[in-house]
Amino acid sequence: MADEHLYDLIIVGAGPAGLSAGLYAGRATLDTLILEGDTVGGQVTTTSVVYNYPAVEKVDGTQLMNKMQKQVADFGVTIKHDQVAKYQLADEVKVLVGKSGQEYHARSVIIATGASPRKVGFPGEDEFRGRGVAYCSTCDGDLFTGLQIFVVGGGYAAAEEADYLSRFGKHVTVLVRSDHFKCPPLIAARALNNPKVSVEYNTEIKKVTGDDYVTAATLVNNKTGKETVYHVDQGDNTFGIFIYVGTQPATKDLQGIIDLDDHGYIKVDANGATNVSGIYAAGDVIVKNLRQIITAASDGAVAATSAEQFITAQKQRQGILIHADVAKKAASTVGQTTNLEKQEEVTPHEGNWLSADIDSQLKPIFERLTKDVTLEVVMNGSDLAQQLLSFVTEFAGLDDHMSVKQAADDSAQLPTLKLLDADGNDTGLHYMGIPTGHELNSLVLGVYNVAGPGQTIAPEMAERIKQLPAANIRIGVSLTCHFCPDVVAACQRMASLNPNITATMIDLQHDPELRKDKKIMSVPATMIDDSPVIFGSQSLEQLVAAVEKYQ
Repeated sequence: MADEHLYDLIIVGAGPAGLSAGLYAGRATLDTLILEGDTVGGQVTTTSVVYNYPAVEKVDGTQLMNKMQKQVADFGVTIKHDQVAKYQLADEVKVLVGKSGQEYHARSVIIATGASPRKVGFPGEDEFRGRGVAYCSTCDGDLFTGLQIFVVGGGYAAAEEADYLSRFGKHVTVLVRSDHFKCPPLIAARALNNPKVSVEYNTEIKKVTGDDYVTAATLVNNKTGKETVYHVDQGDNTFGIFIYVGTQPATKDLQGIIDLDDHGYIKVDANGATNVSGIYAAGDVIVKNLRQIITAASDGAVAATSAEQFITAQKQRQGILIHADVAKKAASTVGQTTNLEKQEEVTPHEGNWLSADIDSQLKPIFERLTKDVTLEVVMNGSDLAQQLLSFVTEFAGLDDHMSVKQAADDSAQLPTLKLLDADGNDTGLHYMGIPTGHELNSLVLGVYNVAGPGQTIAPEMAERIKQLPAANIRIGVSLTCHFCPDVVAACQRMASLNPNITATMIDLQHDPELRKDKKIMSVPATMIDDSPVIFGSQSLEQLVAAVEKYQ
């Protein structure tokens, strides 16, 4: 399956570097496509608060990326969800093959695939991921409320996230393998000056053990060799170990294609150029000393400017006239970073749940609804049920295609919102708890898929989903998790196409019994019938494959 369109530029990755490159390419009126295989915004969306971005005193990482994405979209640059599985870069026309099977053609490519959290490698790290070991404070921090937390690392992230995690844990201990923090004193002070945070220098984790959860960690002083064992506090079922020890570049598929250093980072010159003509790289994926949002954004600008010069020269050699499309239509934003979170400093809405800013963003989406949808609230007599009804009533008031219906089930553990189609049939799209925070995106997409045109999906994938056997999918989420909405939306896309599939979002803060039963200490946590829990971000392809595997 090939996309015969020849783009001027394809940018692989939609983190700060990729979005910055997209911004500069869009302003230069290049025909540009950004491909992102995971979360738009990259690693920044796992950052609780960004303190060091110029002209911004402090900002939530996802909010910052939302604003960058909107800038890029306003210049007409399209962002598409697909992960590049194969690079063909030697010829004049570069060919990228996505995991979807789609081929993309471009004159030039910028690789901004970023890096993923690096593991420490101690015994038990993989075994207890999602059951005590975690890598994202904003996703999983509140699941460790009232518990002891350890933070492993000695750089920017370790200091800042230790400070953030102190709002949840009863105490946070930072384990630094050297004798000092490897970040500026002002950053280190966030941990050192916090009364709920202590620091153990020259200390590493030797191993972690437990049954269903982590219950013990063996610590070793790397100078004296002395070992100590921390056991879970009496009355607690586990404790948290959050890992912040650097990143691993996403360059596995580029080995032997472009020059990499011994650690897998891409070698570039001062203009962001690799050793392959027309191929540039930017952000955390390249060889450099400082990996921060601002440096990634700078790298993206440099690479895009260099790529624009390369593309222009190529077109001139080929005798292709260059017409600047200064009135290019704005593109749509994609994924969970659709800027629907409640922003700071906006005019309050008259209701209790949605700001006027969110209302204005949602109404153009709902104007595309063509069918009626009923939002049925299953009440269980709890205060949470009354809150859910209040939220749903206000939400449904945004468009005449939506109506609210109540049902009673006093035996239900949690109040539940169900989407019913125009004929009153249950669509299988359910929400246990109140889908606010980042999960507002899931609800919006759910309504759009049931009563509107629906998210675009390849015909082959749609047919594959329709052939899936019956499945009850539950997705445990935290409303602060940036990865959860994409997983919920993907599962519910399956439910919207296949009447035998039910996909339920569950706010785990309100369902401690499920957390205990499934031993969940990380989100998103996807449960397909009675199969083992799948932790972490999952693409639609991966989730479909999982349903096929477990049936």
